[in-house]
Amino acid sequence: MQIVISLLGGLGLFLYGMNLMGESLEKVAGSKMKKIIELLTKNIFMGVLLGAVVTAVIQSSSATTVMVVGFVNAGLMGLPQAVGVIMGANIGTTVTAQIVSFDLTGMAPLALGIGILLYLFAGNEKYKQVGEVFIGFGLLFTGMESMKLAVSPLAEYKGFTDLLSTFGRYPILGLLLGFGITAIIQSSSAAMGMLVVLASQGLVPLSSALPILYGQNIGTCVTSLISSIGANKNAKRAAMIHLIFNILGTIIFLILLNGIVVKFVVSLDPGNVARQIANVHTIFNIVSTILLLPCNKLIVKLAMRIVPDKEDEIEEDESRVIKYIDDRMIQTPPIALASTIKEVARMGEKARDSVDYAMEGILESSSEGIERCFKQEKSINQLQKTILNYLLKLSKAPLSEEDRETVDTLFNTVNDIERIGDHAENLAEIAQSAIDGQVYFSEQGQNEISDMYNKVIASYSYALESMVTSDVNLACKVIKMEEQVDIMEESCRVNHMRRLNNNLCSIDNGIIYFEILANLERISDHAANIAEKVIQQKTNDK
Repeated sequence: MQIVISLLGGLGLFLYGMNLMGESLEKVAGSKMKKIIELLTKNIFMGVLLGAVVTAVIQSSSATTVMVVGFVNAGLMGLPQAVGVIMGANIGTTVTAQIVSFDLTGMAPLALGIGILLYLFAGNEKYKQVGEVFIGFGLLFTGMESMKLAVSPLAEYKGFTDLLSTFGRYPILGLLLGFGITAIIQSSSAAMGMLVVLASQGLVPLSSALPILYGQNIGTCVTSLISSIGANKNAKRAAMIHLIFNILGTIIFLILLNGIVVKFVVSLDPGNVARQIANVHTIFNIVSTILLLPCNKLIVKLAMRIVPDKEDEIEEDESRVIKYIDDRMIQTPPIALASTIKEVARMGEKARDSVDYAMEGILESSSEGIERCFKQEKSINQLQKTILNYLLKLSKAPLSEEDRETVDTLFNTVNDIERIGDHAENLAEIAQSAIDGQVYFSEQGQNEISDMYNKVIASYSYALESMVTSDVNLACKVIKMEEQVDIMEESCRVNHMRRLNNNLCSIDNGIIYFEILANLERISDHAANIAEKVIQQKTNDK
């Protein structure tokens, strides 16, 4: 019982250290991680590189594949791209195994000391994050040492060593054990760490360790399979691709390459079973990728056979409220944030379309434009609720200070966009009242409304662009345009009062005209609010 308690304690410390190191590396890499979303349209080889880099940073292939399921579910990634990223994730996860296979226990106190000093006394947020990386590294190896001390008495139990040696004679048992352990603890890196610990204490020979290792590679697929529950068909297929890839790799190695690989790794590090296991893990994933990457189309077809389309599930994309965000992406907060900005921009475009439809109703007496505006407003309200809920979840994830400030800004931006949608709805109601009351404007009045509308829409478009690109110059342009809109509104009011005094239009025209001006001016104000947040954030970052 004492061995089990000590082992669990060491494992807990190992997992916490690994997660802390991964989260801190994510924070340090922050802005670079966001750029990953721009690479998703590249080829499959870029996907392999992408998966390897992300996994090496976040220290978890499970988290990467869950993120891939989220991307596919959100329509940001196709299945061919998913194949590449999943293969790359398997390569990236070998970095953790390589690190823990070295005996770096003596460096743990030094890493903890440096990390704690940086975290406590560094004034710069980036240095604090680097400090957390060192603390995570130190805790990881402290946990490894605790596990080694916990299992060392097992060397005296012949029954235990005999049990482990049977996995070399009966590989299927080793596969099942590796699969079961990884499926339970939901981390192939942690399962690999435990295997390395046993090997370093001379408890498990290489012949017994390899079937367990291959089983761990299959067991890590459980996380992505679970995460695909409730997702669309392509997301389920992405999770299935992960399983197919690891099963095929295991079959190739167990039947064809096992003997060759064993001879090679033994010649590299004779007498060091821990290093041999780590090297097999790396070779397994690199060679599997090289062999199976050319077969990516066949793997996709197999996944589509296993998870087929159903006739009653064809139209999915446009009917969905959200397009770019998915809860699974929160596993990688910087990438989730980049996706959220895209979703907010999409909501902003819907609000702009809504204003266009409403103004079509006013300027062209279009009942169709009015109806489209009312329909769009419902979509905008749904998006507001969904994005705000997502931002709330994202705000609880480990974020850098800069990213956390962006999340706070987006809360305000989403509400400003929703208010623009409300003003568009007001304009549509005004258009309906004008049509019902047969109210028409003079040519001069129409031209004034049209000019102000064009200025407001241009200002709002620039505001959305400045939010997406963090362009301060564009944001400043929006602020100046808002001042111009205020001057235009005042001028239009004076001109219309002159027309009223000269009996060139009716009181009813005047009321509707002023309501249109007021709503357009308020849209411009909200555009300025969005731009001001961009300027404010950039100023704070300096």
